[in-house]
Amino acid sequence: MTPDHKLGQPPSFLQGVKAVIFASWLNLLLVCIPISWSLYLALPKTSTHDTITFIFAFLAIIPLAKLLAFATDELSMRVGQTLAGLLNATLGNAVELIVAIIALVQCELQVVQSSLVGSILSNLLLVLGMCFFAGGTRFSEQGFGVSATQLNSSLLIISVIAILLPAAFHFTAGDQIEDPKEGRDILAVSHGAAIILLFIYGCYLVFQLFSHKELYGDEKGDAFKSTRYVKKDKKAKVQPSAAASESAQPLTPKEGGGIVTTRPLDLESNRTLSVHEEAHEEVHEEDEVEKPSMSVTLTVVLLVVVTVLVAVTAEFLVRSIDGLTASGHISKEFVGVILLPIVGNAAEHVTAVTVSVKDKLTLSLGVAVGSSIQIALFVIPFIVTLGWIIGKPLTLLFDPFESIVMFLSG
Repeated sequence: MTPDHKLGQPPSFLQGVKAVIFASWLNLLLVCIPISWSLYLALPKTSTHDTITFIFAFLAIIPLAKLLAFATDELSMRVGQTLAGLLNATLGNAVELIVAIIALVQCELQVVQSSLVGSILSNLLLVLGMCFFAGGTRFSEQGFGVSATQLNSSLLIISVIAILLPAAFHFTAGDQIEDPKEGRDILAVSHGAAIILLFIYGCYLVFQLFSHKELYGDEKGDAFKSTRYVKKDKKAKVQPSAAASESAQPLTPKEGGGIVTTRPLDLESNRTLSVHEEAHEEVHEEDEVEKPSMSVTLTVVLLVVVTVLVAVTAEFLVRSIDGLTASGHISKEFVGVILLPIVGNAAEHVTAVTVSVKDKLTLSLGVAVGSSIQIALFVIPFIVTLGWIIGKPLTLLFDPFESIVMFLSG
């Protein structure tokens, strides 16, 4: 429970509320919450009205996801690295989990499957690609932690293969088994795979947070140094050689006859001085006091309030999907694969891209790949298990095109 850095005094209640209000410019979209609620409760259920309700509910969840991430970071600041990682793992995909649960209760099984696959694809293709592009605007080569990235990549491949096992079973034995019996068999295979994936996720948490947590720390030191673009100097187009530089030094008369060459300060001394300065800066950073933006009470209250608002708004969002797709211009697959992942991952998208520009590609990879692992190992099997408990026939048999794209992305 001991924090890794020294913490300053928590601010007052009014200062904490001010920090919440000005936490992000996305808070301007909070006005969409009462608008979406009013539209859903007041307007009759038509295709046009459901489309308008979906748009405002869609915009309302984006700032709520950002506030949920903000409160999670504030709470993680006060605990040790182990509990901080557990909090981030639990609450990192809370929006996707809430939306999936509400859609499952309303038996929108196609929306549930598409939204979860879309979240994985969004993190691996959109977020990761934007991180590489944004970091490449400032660095010709960027370094990252090799060990943690290799572990996450291997675990992601294993989880994706396990998720696609029911699809392999369907394409292999689908012609030899009658449809009613095949449906029951695929459901049984999905339940078994979900239990195994949940067990693997528990082992992954123990590995990351307890037994091998040093592999995921910044002190691992296995990341190579990033390289910036070389700036072209118009004045010095040709660099003189070492011999020419030495011969070009001014000559000074020497006592007793002869001359001596006056040379500049040795380069090794400059490097030594630079190393001492960097070490001094590192010590100074370690001694810095980290000041929280909110008190513990306000942080917990914010987490509870935002979670309730996300749950209610997500229910209105899911209920308006049928009216949105009734016209045929937008399919439920598009809503699940493209639109819903944007809602849940908007805050993570901004964070990952921002830190990649600041030469923190390891953190960007941890956000993108780590979130995909949490969805594949925890959210998807948890939703399948929950459907098993409440009697909803949710399986791991995804759309063939979605399955192929997810496998190639992993």
